[in-house]
Amino acid sequence: MQFYSQSLTSYKRLKTREVKIGNLFIGNNHPILVQTMTTTDTMDTMATVEQTIRCIEAGAQLVRITAPSKNDAENLQNIKDELRKRGYHTPLVADIHFTPNAAEIAARIVEKVRVNPGNYVDKKKFEQIEYTDEEYAEEIERIRERFTPLVKICKQHGTAMRIGTNHGSLSDRIMSRYGDTAMGMVESAMEFLRIARAEDYHQVVLSMKSSNPQVMVQAYRLLINHMMDEFGEAYPLHLGVTEAGDGEDGRIKSAVGIGTLLEDGIGDTIRVSLTEDPELEIPVCNDIVKRYSNRISNNIVPEIEKITYSPFEYSKRNTFEVSNIGAKHVPVVVADFSKYKNIIPADLQPIGYSYDAATDKWNIGDAAADYIFCNKALDFDLPGTLKVLLYQEEWLAVKDKMKYVPVLNTQQYLDDFIEQSNYMNFVMLDCYSDAGPGNDYEKVFAKLANDKLTVICLSSTNTNAMQSIRRMFVELMNKKIQNPVIVICDSTYANNDESLIHYSIETGGLLLDGFGDGLCLGHHYGNTNIAPQTKLLNSIAFGILQATRTRISKTEYISCPSCGRTLFDLQETTAKIRAVTNHLKGVKIAIMGCIVNGPGEMADADFGYVGSGVGKITLYKGKEVVKRNIDSKIAVDELINLLKENNAWVAPTVS
Repeated sequence: MQFYSQSLTSYKRLKTREVKIGNLFIGNNHPILVQTMTTTDTMDTMATVEQTIRCIEAGAQLVRITAPSKNDAENLQNIKDELRKRGYHTPLVADIHFTPNAAEIAARIVEKVRVNPGNYVDKKKFEQIEYTDEEYAEEIERIRERFTPLVKICKQHGTAMRIGTNHGSLSDRIMSRYGDTAMGMVESAMEFLRIARAEDYHQVVLSMKSSNPQVMVQAYRLLINHMMDEFGEAYPLHLGVTEAGDGEDGRIKSAVGIGTLLEDGIGDTIRVSLTEDPELEIPVCNDIVKRYSNRISNNIVPEIEKITYSPFEYSKRNTFEVSNIGAKHVPVVVADFSKYKNIIPADLQPIGYSYDAATDKWNIGDAAADYIFCNKALDFDLPGTLKVLLYQEEWLAVKDKMKYVPVLNTQQYLDDFIEQSNYMNFVMLDCYSDAGPGNDYEKVFAKLANDKLTVICLSSTNTNAMQSIRRMFVELMNKKIQNPVIVICDSTYANNDESLIHYSIETGGLLLDGFGDGLCLGHHYGNTNIAPQTKLLNSIAFGILQATRTRISKTEYISCPSCGRTLFDLQETTAKIRAVTNHLKGVKIAIMGCIVNGPGEMADADFGYVGSGVGKITLYKGKEVVKRNIDSKIAVDELINLLKENNAWVAPTVS
């Protein structure tokens, strides 16, 4: 076991215990399973059956159904019987919060139960309580007494279990000792896992979910290390970013969190939590998982002998400043315009720059690219903040050496007779995919060590590109080279959905570890007649930076995926709230269907909109209730009033 993964430079699955779930096996290098969760009322048998079938036919290999009460748990039998009668044998999972009695009923019916350690026995009251060691031990014993009956039932009936920790629903007891941390999430699960092991019950899957991909990734890594240290083995892992939201943002956030772990061989089943119909989650899951179905390990990248950063806490790599890149600057976005034959002012609108001919002025949006990469100089004046990257040969011919910046390959960079800028330069470095006797890495490193004007551009054509680029970052740190770095990621996928997943995984994993001072996304189609996707790529780049919390350019929505507990139409309400608040840059708004996902999963939000009863909404500021049981017809207006009262509201601009 090296660090938290089998390898940090090539693809190797983490070997976990084998767990049987109905007719499936998970862990122990079995294929990664995809799953989803129904959104219907569990007491509505036929609606739940029909939706479950739609999920199965979309490709779900496990389907989870909420069981918030004993009646719901008992009705799982009717749902299961109807599915089996229709010829569907996909294992079912009961989702349990707060109600041990429901779990004990469900465990006799379905193939797997999910419990949340934060609210299975503990009750979250949002009180700061100090626990002595004796009091803490007494609480653990109370958990043992209440949880052990479920373990015995599962063992008797051959039922699997997921111990599913959520970042936002840690108990007061855990919070008092560990705080709102990844370590608290790990210990919350480990307490329950120790009880299961004490009963010689091992049909256990674990998860460490958070709406913040950074926290989520750190928690899984810590959990693996703690399981290996304490037990000498790891249990299968269910991966997911909880309350990811919808649309492009939800897909990016999920791919960043889930993909970062899968790249390192971590994860045995995944669920993408979108505020959309559950069957729509499955294609996203499949786009993520298929990247690893035939993934091979490469041996051309040197192993990391000593890790030079902490994978368990975020710390940005130390860099110096070159113009507006590096040091304390937020990561920049470079838009790839190399596919354009001729560029006119209107072509810059998709990347955040709109030109007003009447006033001869540029309007610049919050998600405006900082640089563009072109094949030749432009024949119009650029917005004041925008700079252009040109290959060195083209750059030589331009007059404005401040607006235009040269991009050099390694040979040009090392050639003292090749003209470079005395302001800033970019040097391209292919990470290990061209490794061999002829590479010039060491010479480049030696020159960079004394060069304060150059930005490094890292890319890799390796199958394991993310690991290859990460290895190069480690090498730069080992050699104390602090030049800022732009991460370049190209896609050859013809499908935009697959490209979005590709970009999110390959760059997101680096950004989560503090690597990268900018992004450049490129798309190489086989069909040259397809128009360049500059608007899409710019949006994805800013979405990735938002998801990794490295550059905030828009409102963030933490929105649960809905389930049978939901008390209002989540998709409609999310769209309504987004429509009136999407101009509030940097504000995090949680939209939660019920009290289970409400105050808990809003740990990361500034404001919360939570279902508290049929047609009733409770509003939160952080974790504090500020307005209770508001009529849902006026709740969005009341949310706006709450934003105004807390100086978080600005009037939208009229274009």
